[in-house]
Parts: sequence; C-alpha cells; structure tokens
Amino acid sequence: MSIQLVLNKNSKHGVPVKIYTSDIEQGAMQQLRNLAQLEFVHSHIAVMPDVHVGKGATVGSVIPTKSAIIPAAVGVDIGCGMNAVRLSLTASDLPDSLRSLRSIVEQQVPVGFNMHKQIQAKNSTLDPLGKRLKPITDKHPGLLKMLKGFERTWAKQLGTLGGGNHFIELCLDENNDVWVMLHSGSRGIGNCIGQYFINLAKKERQSRFGHVPDQDLSYFAEGSDSFADYVEAVGWAQDYALENRREMMRLVIKSLQSPQAGLPRFQLTKEAINCHHNYVNEEVHFGEQVYVTRKGAISAYAGELGIIPGSMGAKSFIVRGLGAAESFCSCSHGAGRQMSRGKAMRAFTIDELKAQTDGVECRKDKGVIDEIPGAYKDIDEVMANQTDLVEVVHTLKQVMCIKG
Repeated sequence: MSIQLVLNKNSKHGVPVKIYTSDIEQGAMQQLRNLAQLEFVHSHIAVMPDVHVGKGATVGSVIPTKSAIIPAAVGVDIGCGMNAVRLSLTASDLPDSLRSLRSIVEQQVPVGFNMHKQIQAKNSTLDPLGKRLKPITDKHPGLLKMLKGFERTWAKQLGTLGGGNHFIELCLDENNDVWVMLHSGSRGIGNCIGQYFINLAKKERQSRFGHVPDQDLSYFAEGSDSFADYVEAVGWAQDYALENRREMMRLVIKSLQSPQAGLPRFQLTKEAINCHHNYVNEEVHFGEQVYVTRKGAISAYAGELGIIPGSMGAKSFIVRGLGAAESFCSCSHGAGRQMSRGKAMRAFTIDELKAQTDGVECRKDKGVIDEIPGAYKDIDEVMANQTDLVEVVHTLKQVMCIKG
C-alpha cells in the first residue's frame, strides 16, 4: 500500500511528512511535526507503518538531513538490528521439547545485563575495534567514566544479547526449514556513546540552522568538531553492533552443534542479512548527498534483503527491497509497539502471556510481560501497508525465543 497520510502538505513551515499508515498516535504526530520544522531536513520525512512515539524522535521515521545530524534521532541503541541464518535442518530434526536447546543457548550467550566472564571474541575482531576506539576516548575521556570497567566491559559484552526487546529465536519458514534469528545492538558502550553525544548536542545548542522546537532535536552541524567526532563515534558503535551480532550468531551456532544439543549435523545454507535499524548513513536521494537517519527502519534498496520481525508470538519476514524513492529506500523494522512497556505490564497477566505465546518455548513470567504480543501492532497489517516498499521472500514463525 502507498502513502496514506501526508502532514505539512502545503505548509510554509516545514517539509512534508509522508506516512505509510493511518494508524498513528497523536504523540507521534507531534514529534513528526517538530522534526519537519528543522531547516536541514531534505525533501521530506518518510514514516514507516510500525510508527510510534520514541525518545527524542519518532520510532519508524526516516530522516534525511543535509549538513547536520541529530544524535537523539539515532538514539542510544546505536546500530541495533537483526541477523538471520537458515540452517540445513528441518522441523522434523528438532526435538519435541525445545527447553534443553534454549538452556544450551542461554549458557553460551549472556542475556540481560550479563556479560561473558572471559573475552570470547577473537583478537582479529577486537584489535581493529580497540584501535579505532582509542582516538574517540582520547578526545572524549568522559566516555570512560560512563561504563564500569570500560576497556574490559565492551570487549566482554561482544557476543551478548542485552535486554528489552532483544531476542534470539529458532524459527520455521514456509518450507519447515529451520532459521536462527537474533536482534541486538551495540550494548553498554553504544548506549554510553549515544547518551554522551545527545547530552553534548543539548549543551552546545548549535544554532547554524535556526530554531529547534524540541531540545531532543539538538543537532551537530557539519564542519564543527562535535559533528566530526560524532560521525566517528557513531560509525564505530554501528560497526561494533554488527560484530556483536556476528559473534552472537557464532556462539548460537556453536551451541546448536554441540553434542549436548543432540541435533543432526547441519550447515548454514543462507545468511539473510546483518542489518541495522537504528543508525545513520550517508546516501544519495533526490539528487543530493544526505545523511539518512533510520530510527526504527531498515534499508530496502531494490534487491536488498532485510528482516522484519514480529513480536515473540507472531510471524517474522525475510523481505527483498523494492527501492521505493519516496521512502528513501526504507521499510519498517518490525511490528512496532502500540502500548508502552508500563501500560503493557499493567494491562496483561501471565496467563495471557502464556496464551499468546502458546507453542513457543520461551520465558512466560512477569519479567517479559512488557514484550507480550498484544503490546505490539498486528504484523500482518504492518506488512500490508508496505507492499510498495518490500516483497516477502520467506515467512518465519518462531518455535523458541530467548529474551534478555
């Protein structure tokens, strides 16, 4: 389905906002109106069908900017994204109960606030990251105070899940082939980098582009020292997030190949993609070189593969981008929340959680009620609203889900 709502269509005060759904809350509308007033936004803002209120900027927004970047639009979970791999196993190769498999994976991959007791990643991964990080912390030593045991912690968190809506899943596709799918980002160090530069932008209050309607939209202008430093730091955090997912996937596969797992020997038949959905990237759109911030959106250039997960009880999709220019070659990053975490905790019971995750081997306790499927939008409706943006390649249904 094509664009359903357009804000600021004929306004002299801000660029248009093109929205791929009619299901959008007033709080998100106001955030988008604020974004649209910024003088450095290029052409228009595109809003994906999983849109909802975010901190700093609207989740599900694609924001092209010229000569400036808004750190809060990128957010604090820098480089958060997805990785999926298809295995040569089928549903019949899995045991009737997946509880032991879940336990084996959880022993290999720390979840929540936990990290590896010893560094797991190879030096060939760690050393290049360490060399690039040092100039950043030399210029901004305040970062070192934001993460306990800074040097060891970022290294020991490489290959860990984190909490919130991050997950590791075993899924079956329409052919009953087994997939491993996971969702995570740049962990504690990415959070620190995000918070540090968001606060720095608010403190500096750069004014090259005039009025900012909300301090959360404070920006760094190209040419300033802070702009260059942020580009360097956010690029590092995005690369760290990619490596975190690669390392986590390696550990998951290792655990599934262990004798304790009891699975037949298998191979990896296809890696769908390792993609960000909270990040900034330099691209060309409508004839201009711009910085594209995708906050809760993924890149969907023509032929590009991506991953759109549902909630822990719903379908997920491997998709192929259609390169839609009006969306800045983007699509949604998931189902999108329709209820805040606090509201979900108050609205649902453990019995409802059990019912909505029936058939999925996962936690079913009060600690994950905020992730109940009912707190999310209908993924089928989200997908129906973006048929102009992507085509479905595979439909996945999870049979095991590990939450942080």
